[in-house]
Amino acid sequence: MTLQESDDFERFLSNVDQISELVKEFNSSNVLCQEKAFEKADQFIASLEREEPCQTKINKTIINADPSSENRPLQVQCIPSQNPESFIRILEKDAEERRQRREMKVEKANSLREKGNEAFTQGDYETAVKFYTEGLDQLRDMQTLYTNRAQAFIKLKRYKEAISDCEWALRCNEKCIKAYVHMGKSYLALRNFPESRMCYRKILEIEPQQDNMVKAYLTQVDLEEKVVLQEKAAWNELQEGTEQATAITELLKKLDRPNEIHLYYRGVVELLTQAIKNCTGQTLFRINNGFSIINGNNIVRSCLSPSFKDPCAVDLCVSVLRLWRAVCGGNEQNQQLFIECPNAREYIVQMLASPLLEIHRECLELLSIYSHTQYGRDLLLDNLNLCQMAENLMGCVCCDMSSSSVLTFLENLTAENKFKIQSRENFTAVFALPFEHLLSNIVTANHKILGSLISVIGSMALDDVIGKKMASREEFWRCSLLAMEQCSVCEFRSVLYPLLGLMINLGSNPSQAIQKHAVLASSRCLGLLSDPHGGIITRAAGLLSVLLQESLSATQEVVEKGIVKKLLKILKGGGEMSSRYSIKALTVCTASIPPACEELVKLDKSLRTLRKLLSSTDEVVVGNAALCMGHCIGVDGAATSLLDTDCVLLLLRHAASNTKRAAVQQNAAITLGKLCKKEPRHMGKLRELHGLEILHSCVRLIT
Repeated sequence: MTLQESDDFERFLSNVDQISELVKEFNSSNVLCQEKAFEKADQFIASLEREEPCQTKINKTIINADPSSENRPLQVQCIPSQNPESFIRILEKDAEERRQRREMKVEKANSLREKGNEAFTQGDYETAVKFYTEGLDQLRDMQTLYTNRAQAFIKLKRYKEAISDCEWALRCNEKCIKAYVHMGKSYLALRNFPESRMCYRKILEIEPQQDNMVKAYLTQVDLEEKVVLQEKAAWNELQEGTEQATAITELLKKLDRPNEIHLYYRGVVELLTQAIKNCTGQTLFRINNGFSIINGNNIVRSCLSPSFKDPCAVDLCVSVLRLWRAVCGGNEQNQQLFIECPNAREYIVQMLASPLLEIHRECLELLSIYSHTQYGRDLLLDNLNLCQMAENLMGCVCCDMSSSSVLTFLENLTAENKFKIQSRENFTAVFALPFEHLLSNIVTANHKILGSLISVIGSMALDDVIGKKMASREEFWRCSLLAMEQCSVCEFRSVLYPLLGLMINLGSNPSQAIQKHAVLASSRCLGLLSDPHGGIITRAAGLLSVLLQESLSATQEVVEKGIVKKLLKILKGGGEMSSRYSIKALTVCTASIPPACEELVKLDKSLRTLRKLLSSTDEVVVGNAALCMGHCIGVDGAATSLLDTDCVLLLLRHAASNTKRAAVQQNAAITLGKLCKKEPRHMGKLRELHGLEILHSCVRLIT
């Protein structure tokens, strides 16, 4: 359809819409509305007579050059003006006929669209285009047919036709995201990078929440543009015959010679590695079919097999791995070509488990190139056997083989949600069991390596499924408690600190395993509250705040052993995280153990420490301090000791505040109510501050 035909078609649709509106007004029960409709109808008919004729040209002279008598037009008689009722009936009939025809066309178009989708799914893109086109013959304004056909055109590399379809889709719906996506891909394939970027950025204007998707598309545009510039520079060097271009070309020709000995190929590979000095050298390797040459050389390819190797094959394997590093370092296009090679995908994972340290190390160095960038990590996650790779890597950690590099690589991978999701099923066998084995042998383990491994397990446990699996493992808690006991020695502090953090995070997933070990774990934490290391104290308080919620027995035992005094000392010393953890643990104690309330009132005169916490900017601290104070109000003399303090003012301020946490208002209001009930003399201060109205407004929170 030409632009001229499109204008005629759109004008036709506009006229249909106006007629439909007139029909609605004619059917109105309002007489005044009907009269206005008659006037509009007269004006509309007059405008049609004045309107410019259709601009679409048809050579009627040729069509009717010699009409037969039977095809000649009948004599048309002039029909006198009809009355309004008759005109309305004609319009209604016409509108109904159009509606019915429209419904039939929609039904046919949808049927053809489904057939096209089926053909597309089967990879028959030509047939898909045929069905989509037939659908558009039925319904010219069906947006999905345009975008679907554009997608099929892209598969057929008919990018200009795809762009045209996207433009038509946008005429149907100017906010069509798919149209901009397909148009962006088409312009990218045509290497029109500015237009491609503009299409993707348009998506953000329509749906700003699609930021991640657009960012990925724009990254792809940047990479493609980078490849074009790299190849342009490489071709220039080839034409100029520079030393690097000549050396790489000649060496690849030598490498392409079949049936030479291992030593010959090793020498060529090492010279080739030295010749690749920069990005242009990497590109010269690519455009001279370096990937195909190495993949097609049977002897070079066989040296990458994980089967037993003779010394010459081992040396050649190491040389080839170093060449891949030189070729792929910082070059995204080469990284993609290498990792998508079937042989590379298979061998690179298997070589991680090689007993030969040199092969293992070179393989790990090569994979580490990918792990440093998001693009590289995506390539690994999309192309490698992640479960096998993780198993091989954990095997290296347990054998203390290149453990530091392995754990750095694992830390980069575990930051990706896709890696965690794909590791869920095999997490216990691959990660949990080796980790628990190292924990139970902490005395002989490499403490630096174990500390890094705890970080890896902690990152994995951020996934809900993995976190719950790990939290429910009795063996983990048993090994962790054993490690806590042995970590009392100073040299193990590098393990104890991250281990406590992991236990805090896992403790937020209630399980029978936690409840079973809560008493012993709480007792160990209580001992750590006197540790000289401030970070250890903070995390011990954090673990207590989690464990005590799971076990009344544990709470009772630590209260009897003097936890209130120790927590109060920490709270007096301040510290943001230590205060948050300690007041939470203290609140749990005072909620379930009455002697804890009595001890707190006795040790903290006029509840001075709790009142100080009520002035904190941390809402978690404030909410727990108010709750803890409410627990203590019931102790004899506690409410009276607060008569000459700012307690009522502090609680009222939080009850009236517009806090993000409703629990802060609720706890403050309840504690204030308890305070006034226990000691009525506080009512005078409450009335003075107009607090009764505030308390009444808090009832909805309490209920």
